[in-house]
Amino acid sequence: MLELLRQPWPWYVSGTAIAAVMVMLLFFGKSFGVSANLRTMCAIAGAGRKTAFFNFDWRTQRWNLLFLFGSVLGGFIAATFLNSGQALTLSAATITDLNSMGIQFDGQLNPGQIFGEQIFSSLKGMFILLFGGMLVGFGARYAGGCTSGHAISGLSNLQFPSLIAVAGFFAGGLIMSHIFLPLIF
Repeated sequence: MLELLRQPWPWYVSGTAIAAVMVMLLFFGKSFGVSANLRTMCAIAGAGRKTAFFNFDWRTQRWNLLFLFGSVLGGFIAATFLNSGQALTLSAATITDLNSMGIQFDGQLNPGQIFGEQIFSSLKGMFILLFGGMLVGFGARYAGGCTSGHAISGLSNLQFPSLIAVAGFFAGGLIMSHIFLPLIF
């Protein structure tokens, strides 16, 4: 069983699992989104006393906090106990593109050269992390949700604003990958 869990799963298994979760959420009248948990955590911390946006009954979102906790715990278990130690397989074209930007592919999901501990020792690295985090936070708030909320929950609920947001996420990702990333590195 452990060996089965260590293998990459085909798209149709993962897609079916996501669809089953979405059907259950729709059945129970819930909508999924990871960034909504940030609002819930701020409400728990008492931000509702200062800002009306955070003044809501956060207890109604306990299930979403549990889902977030399970996602983080599942990622930790997968990375710690189910990691086979095999290098990630990338296409030769992607590796060539990374090398042309001066980024060495080290076989990990996130290149250590960008996401390793040494990023904290450079001013450029700290700026990239801080500015990137601010852009992600602003974008998720401005779009009314994150990629998981719009792409998984919003599209399955046939919400047109989610379709626009997902198109924007993809366009932004392409612009970042092909224009700004080579300029940064």
